[in-house]
Amino acid sequence: MADARLTTSSFLVLGIIDKLGEASAYDVKVEAGRTVAPFWSVPHAQVYAQCERLLAAGLLSQVRQESGRGRRVLSLTDRGRRTLGDWLADPAFVPVEARERGILKLWFGARPDVIAPTQLAEHHKTLGEYQELADSVGELLTPGQREALEFGIRYERMMTEFWEWVSGRGERAPDR
Repeated sequence: MADARLTTSSFLVLGIIDKLGEASAYDVKVEAGRTVAPFWSVPHAQVYAQCERLLAAGLLSQVRQESGRGRRVLSLTDRGRRTLGDWLADPAFVPVEARERGILKLWFGARPDVIAPTQLAEHHKTLGEYQELADSVGELLTPGQREALEFGIRYERMMTEFWEWVSGRGERAPDR
């Protein structure tokens, strides 16, 4: 059993497989895209690589399906379930890295009057999608899923307020 350094993506894979009960790497990729992608994206290749790492570490087990293409179905081992539980119970703080491309462009001198309208429109659009989701399926979500959706709504509100502020500043000199 190999000792693996686990990343947030490792726990994303463990969490999705735990929620589904069992899943192929493809199932994990689809479920991540359907659920957590708005606030935690993970490249498809990374999902497959994480599944291999977690298998090697003894956190996942696999069974080949007899019918069809013989796809590999993964499930958490007891050790994997304990590891996920320990991670969920750990209150450690890790600072957020926003990684907003528009903010990076502002930093390097992009013209606010050029980039702000698009940023504002896209954040308004995403906010609307999140609010629609909350209105349509909010009562079907677990408390944690509802809280994560609420984070998305509040984040998009903050971003729309920010880009409105940027738009209102124009080409003025920065406040001092």
